[in-house]
Amino acid sequence: MNNYSLTLNNLSDNGTTLKVDLLNIKKAALTLRAVNHKLRQQILKLIDEHGKMTVTELYVKLRLEQSVASQHLAILRKAGFVKTTRDGKFIYYSVNTSRIEELNKFVDDLLK
Repeated sequence: MNNYSLTLNNLSDNGTTLKVDLLNIKKAALTLRAVNHKLRQQILKLIDEHGKMTVTELYVKLRLEQSVASQHLAILRKAGFVKTTRDGKFIYYSVNTSRIEELNKFVDDLLK
């Protein structure tokens, strides 16, 4: 066994081994964790209500430090839950609805 996979023997009906990709499980957990945070949920809701927002609009509306808002937006962006577009010197954040739909499908499948 290495740090990235786990092999289990004779667990399936036909006696073959099962390999678990631990690196992808870790990535999936980080993705779920990105949206499983109260402040990030508030950020997503606020962006969705406005269609698109800048980091300045977000931190003023939520009464946060700019660095805190930026850190949470970076987590959401890395997980793919928000998209960015540039308009001159402004960067606007919008909700990536297709990614949210993927998340909903994944969670539904996981809980079946």
